Formats: sequence, C-alpha cells, structure tokens
Amino acid sequence: MRGRSSYGVAASVVAAAILVSANSAWAQKKYDVGATDTEIKIGNTGPYSGPNSIASSIPKTMAAYFKKINAEGGINGRKINFISYDDAFSPPKSVEQVRKLVEGDEVLAVFGPMGTAVNTAIEKYLNQKQVPQLFVIAGASKFNDPQNFPWTMGWQPTYKIEAQIYAKYLLKEKPDAKIAVFFQNDDSGKDYYNGLKEGLGDKAKTMIVAEESFEITEPTIDSHIVKLKASGADTFFSFAVPKFAAQAIRKVGELGWKPTYFLSNTSATIGGVIKPAGFEHAQGIISAAFMKDPTDPKWKDDPGMKKFDEFLKAYMPEADRSDAYIMYGYNTAQTMAAVLKNCGDNLTRENVMKQAANMKDIVVDGVPPGVLINTTPTSYAPVSQLQLMRIKGEQWELFGSVIGTDGK
Repeated sequence: MRGRSSYGVAASVVAAAILVSANSAWAQKKYDVGATDTEIKIGNTGPYSGPNSIASSIPKTMAAYFKKINAEGGINGRKINFISYDDAFSPPKSVEQVRKLVEGDEVLAVFGPMGTAVNTAIEKYLNQKQVPQLFVIAGASKFNDPQNFPWTMGWQPTYKIEAQIYAKYLLKEKPDAKIAVFFQNDDSGKDYYNGLKEGLGDKAKTMIVAEESFEITEPTIDSHIVKLKASGADTFFSFAVPKFAAQAIRKVGELGWKPTYFLSNTSATIGGVIKPAGFEHAQGIISAAFMKDPTDPKWKDDPGMKKFDEFLKAYMPEADRSDAYIMYGYNTAQTMAAVLKNCGDNLTRENVMKQAANMKDIVVDGVPPGVLINTTPTSYAPVSQLQLMRIKGEQWELFGSVIGTDGK
C-alpha cells in the first residue's frame, strides 16, 4: 500500500516536473519572425550611393560590429544576420527596400536607417506593421514621439535641441550678431532652423538677416553662399549633410568671409567634411559633440577608445579613423546589441521595443564618461547630452560644460 503510494507520489512529481519544465521552456523562449534559437535577423538601409554616400561608413561599421559579435559567439547564443540594402538616401527607394526587409527577408527589427526624409517615409509603414524602427540616424524631434509612433526611436540629441544650444551660446557671447542661415529644404534642415529661432526667441527677427535653403539634388551650392555673404552677416549657420557642408566651408573660405561659423553635428566629421574642405578654411568653426572624437589625443588612454581601436584593427583595418561616422555606427550598433541582450530568450518585436524603451545606464564605448544611455516609455531619447567644440588645427577641441537637453 505504502509502496504504491510512494510510486504514485513519485510519478506525480516527475509528471509535474516535466510539465513545469515544458512550461518554463515555453515561457523562456518566445519568437516572432526574424528570430530562432540560432539567429536574429536585423534589417537596415543606408546611403551606399547617392548624394550622402560619404555616410555609408555608418552601416558598414554596423556590419563589421555584428561580425565581431558573431565571432565572439553571438548574443545569448544567437548569431546576428545583418541585412543592409542601398537606399541611395532616397525616400522612395528606402520604402521599397524596407518593404523587402519586412515582407521578404522577414527581419525582427529595422535598425539604423539614415536621414530624416528617409525615416519619415518608412515610419508610418513600420508602425502599422509593429516592427521596431530603432536608433534611426537622424535627430529630428519627430523620432521622439512614443505616443503617436511607439515603434520608432532615435538615438542622438534632437536637431532642435542642438540648435537651441548654439543660440543660447550666441546670445551670451555675441548678442548683436547678424546671422545668415544655410539649410537643407527638408525636415532635418527645417528642424535645425526652427530650433535656432526658438533658441533666439524674440531676437530672431532682428538677428537673422539672411537665409538660403537648398535641395540635395543641386550639384553645387556656391551661389547660395555668395548671396549669404552679400547680406553683411557676421555669423553663419550651416545645417547641411556632409557633401554640401564641405562645399560651404570651402566656399566661405575662398570668399575670404570670416563669420562666426556654426556647423551642425550631422557634418562634424574631420575625415568626411573638414579635411576635404580644407583645414585652413575650417579654423574656429563651432559644433557640438555627443561622442568621443577619435582624433582628439585626450582619449588616447581612454578604455572605451582602446576597445574602439582594437575593433578597427581587427574588423575595419582600412577605415579612416578620423571619420566620425565610423564612431556613430560603432556606438549605435553597441546600443542595439545591448537591447538584444536584454531581450534574453523573448525575441518578439514587442519585447525588443519594450527593452529599447527601458534602457537604464547603458555604457557605450564612444560617448564621453558619465554620459549613459537611458530611455523610458515616455522619452525615446537615448543620448540627451552634448558639449560645444571648435576646430583648432586639425581636430575638434571641446570647451564649456556638458549640456543636457533641458539646456542645463
């Protein structure tokens, strides 16, 4: 009797254990399309051709970083299958390629597409499909709107905030400035310009004496710069992608114009903009930093920079270390990897977005010490601090204090 009872109890325990184990395994591993026990598919589009092809080093760096991750065993035992297509920095082309990624390749998430216009074109589609559109390479404020676009998240400080910080600096240092504004005729250029006007407040009407917008399809922007110089402005704001930012620096220099010069961070790359434009034309240009500058000797012994250099040596030996876009790709790929790691075995699109919206003190090698990656479900702004810098010699030199998105 007792034996039968013991056997019955034992059998019940074994059965219960099997059931718990099965349920536990089911609870631990959840997948949407794009994820399996061995693989995670991540989609991307980038400007491998077209007017902003200089920035193709961003997706190339992302691919190299995921190659590094895979060589080290992947993330939670899964290899990253990074699928990246050329969108030529063209919104219609990006729409086509993103549909291919989602409906053809069946990626788990779209990561790091570049450009305000490009990301605007694909934002509604990805939100309707409930596919994460993570760490877009654009600083438009519209990409921090979790209420209306909960599946879209930027990475860097917004263009508006950046421009407002320039305005606050100018009001303090040169309150009687006569300003000329050069900006792209798209959402990113307008975001920058609106941020500048908001930062100047009532004084914008009197301080801004000239403006010139341009299209990224224009072969040269020299005539715009000539008009802005003729306005008598002594302060110049350049809100342009690298190709045209470099043209503007060179033309301003060739004209012998010596304005107080502000350059948007989107084009603050030594290798991609300043060097091609000519260091002799760039002296004193002011911009803002939210990443470490690989050309700055102050970071020579920094642990994060050493890791970055080891990565370049192993996976991008031919890379131009002075290209700030490489650091951007490295930092965003590290952030994406951290999100996927935090997902554990719950690789659903919903959980990917949940983890992205709940990052807490994530450390990234290429941002200054003390700057941590944080998000909340109501604030999709992973990086929210920056510092002013100016060109001195052949490198950027930081000055002033680190400033948060609240202006403090």
